[in-house]
Amino acid sequence: MKNLLRSLLTATALSFGATVAAVLPAHAQLVIDVNRGNVEPMPIAITDFQGDAVAQEISQIVQADLQRSGLFAPIDKAAFIEKITNPDAAPRFDDWKVINAQALVTGRVGREGDGRLRAEFRLWDTFGGQQLIGEQFFANPQNSRRVAHIIADSIYEKLTGEKGYFDTRVVYIDETGSKQNRVKRLAIMDQDGANVRYLSNGKTIAMTPRFSPTRQEITYMSYESGQPQVYLLQIETGQRELVGNFPGMTFAPRFSPDGQKVVMSLLRDDGNSNIFAMDLRSRTTTRLTNSSAIDTSPSYSPDGSRVVFTSDRGGQPQIYAMGADGSGQTRISFGGGQYSTPVWSPRGDLIAFTKQSGGQFQIGVMKPDGSGERILSSGNLQEGPTWAPNGRVVMFFREGGGGPKLYSIDLTGRNEQPIPTKGFGSDPAWSPLLE
Repeated sequence: MKNLLRSLLTATALSFGATVAAVLPAHAQLVIDVNRGNVEPMPIAITDFQGDAVAQEISQIVQADLQRSGLFAPIDKAAFIEKITNPDAAPRFDDWKVINAQALVTGRVGREGDGRLRAEFRLWDTFGGQQLIGEQFFANPQNSRRVAHIIADSIYEKLTGEKGYFDTRVVYIDETGSKQNRVKRLAIMDQDGANVRYLSNGKTIAMTPRFSPTRQEITYMSYESGQPQVYLLQIETGQRELVGNFPGMTFAPRFSPDGQKVVMSLLRDDGNSNIFAMDLRSRTTTRLTNSSAIDTSPSYSPDGSRVVFTSDRGGQPQIYAMGADGSGQTRISFGGGQYSTPVWSPRGDLIAFTKQSGGQFQIGVMKPDGSGERILSSGNLQEGPTWAPNGRVVMFFREGGGGPKLYSIDLTGRNEQPIPTKGFGSDPAWSPLLE
């Protein structure tokens, strides 16, 4: 049983009746191979969950999550032959095979005596004629959207073998007003754009927020003192603190994988910037680069052993990699053009980046040694990639229509999706899966 929403929600497995399951045929397990270069979306039927309006909303969110991933093609409900009235009973599999529904999701939502929400769902392999998973969740009613995202994550994981990414949040910069008088506030939302909440009042410009991998905490840059400085912010309590009182400007902060350090750039009076790491417990600082160039945008590898960064020490911005102690600094980008904002994938297998070439801005990925470069998206003034926690999707922002907007794209480069925000949005950072 998964450990989900540890303090807010409990889950139990739902088994299917042994007398029925015993007569179901053996078959090869239904699965999507996400490692193939060209994945055809799986036809899936997601029925309206039994219950009240919250039940309908939960099933709609599950469908939207799966469809947005690009790996699933929900079937129009008008094509359904069987009307599910009892989610506990085996469906008429032949009715679902006729409309080519390879997988079927059924469920119900009710209320407990103490007011808690009870949501349950079952995932069926229609051609194999068996239940794949069944789970039941108990949660406070205000967490109904999270329940939906967790159900979508369970389905995604069962059918792909990969962790889902729907029960996550994104912190970003909400931008409003004219270009000449732009207000930039820290904001946080669900990965699908819902539940927007503002973390700063916009009186001073905030930029480049980044999530801690271990706590509900972000680091970001603010001009509160008149020059860029790096802060830590506890998302739930609003408690905030300055990360060191360095002379000059500090910017481009990012946490280490264990959440115990922040790596960032410090700009000196001579116009050069170098990369430093600060231990958040001892507040000791270690200098990692010492060049007469601009070194910035550092990002740790998932195991914390290496750091990738941008430097113009060769004449124009390129991507370099080094040991976490600053050793072995080596250029890894050689594809032509200018490279910036490198970010290591949570899986460790790829580095996302922004590339400027031929008048275009591109979002791409490369292997940690610089080989295998692939461009995922090209457009006008787009940058700032951030990874979903499963390393399969990248979010970024693109200028257009008066201001920046957020987009996501998967590693195939074929499934680009706009992310709705109330105002303009820039500098996204994806959270780990929520606890």
